Amino acid sequence: MTRKLFGTDGVRGTANIEPMTAETALKLGMAAGNHFTRGDHRHMVVIGKDTRLSGYLLEPALTAGFISVGMDVMLLGPLPTPAVAMLTRSLRADLGVMISASHNPYQDNGIKIFSRDGYKIPDDVENEIESLITTGKIKDIRPTADDIGKAHRIDDAIGRYIVFCKNTFPDNLTLEGLKIILDCANGATYKVAPIIFTELGAEVTTINDHPNGMNINDNCGALHPEILAQKVVASKADVGLAFDGDGDRLVAVDERGNILTGDHIMTICAKALKECGMLRNNLVIATPMSNFGFRQALRKMNIAVEDADVGDRYVLKLMREKGAVFGGEDSGHIIFSNLHTTGDGIISALQLLANMQETKKKLSKLRGLLQLAPQKLLNITVSRKPPLSGIMPLQEAISRAETELTGNGRILVRYSGTQPICRVMVESMEQAVTDRIADSLAEIVRKTLA
Repeated sequence: MTRKLFGTDGVRGTANIEPMTAETALKLGMAAGNHFTRGDHRHMVVIGKDTRLSGYLLEPALTAGFISVGMDVMLLGPLPTPAVAMLTRSLRADLGVMISASHNPYQDNGIKIFSRDGYKIPDDVENEIESLITTGKIKDIRPTADDIGKAHRIDDAIGRYIVFCKNTFPDNLTLEGLKIILDCANGATYKVAPIIFTELGAEVTTINDHPNGMNINDNCGALHPEILAQKVVASKADVGLAFDGDGDRLVAVDERGNILTGDHIMTICAKALKECGMLRNNLVIATPMSNFGFRQALRKMNIAVEDADVGDRYVLKLMREKGAVFGGEDSGHIIFSNLHTTGDGIISALQLLANMQETKKKLSKLRGLLQLAPQKLLNITVSRKPPLSGIMPLQEAISRAETELTGNGRILVRYSGTQPICRVMVESMEQAVTDRIADSLAEIVRKTLA
């Protein structure tokens, strides 16, 4: 089916414009609630959100939708996306919902849905939910009397998630002696992250932890770690940790102010997992967005890499199919499936810090495990998204460039699944070659699709 609502990571768009309106959120709550209402027990959904202003618009609409089809709603308030996944399982809810547009600016919002096992729902379930809405069948589902649901607030949700995260850190280690700067992106980690790292013994300074509904991801967090890097150096801290708006991404900064992408963090953690015998099937799942140097680094460690489609849900899907316990994206979505059912920036940070404490190595030393190939990534705003395979000038230019690279680099041109953007990414062993090819491909995209 042609999907009108769901993209690569739930439903997403500009708040108060279709599909991110109260009306559609209401219908989505009704449709998702109906799909997950099976059996004769009392049904429950948990709902969390990040710090966007539009959360106040969408949360009550979703709540009304779920209640109207007989589901009880447990409201969590502002919490990271992985906390919603965890609490869905812990509370044995029928499903969980996170209201967030992740790394997007505040004017956007989104709705992500988790099944009772804590995993994001698959495409076929999204299709069924969307069909209930687009066909109008949801209008005929109307429980009455005591079959209507209720809404409650879970006051200790933050505490439950804090304990869950801390339990992923090795019992024989502490963070004592580490000076850490946290960048919470004025997002969903602003309350929980400082508590977790402080209680494990670190000296913690937090920045961008005063959300006002409109400053989430605003020149801060995992997408903009440059200010954090300056702060780490100025404060003589050991490490900086940057999360995105909904807390499922991690980007780190070493004591010298160098930024560690998801590829750096995955390289460090893959080596640690292999050395302790926990890297099942000696396999890491990545995506085509991971750097050419990342693949070379893991090859030197005799660790296999397989690519999933872009998107953390597809990484996890392939992990489960291949029996891998570890995978992620260069953007900072990193999944330890032996610890959680989804990417979690805080848990990823705890595993990175555990490796620092265990090896007694500075983060700059660990960062040296990966030498990045020069990369250029250009995001071009497009007015439409026809199949890229049908744009012959672009395909011919890509073919010529791949012949020039002769295996010493790679090219990736793809649409964003959540924004009107075409991404052009080029890597090679020479920066000048990388820049030239990326700029020429981007110009073709602009002329054709802008």
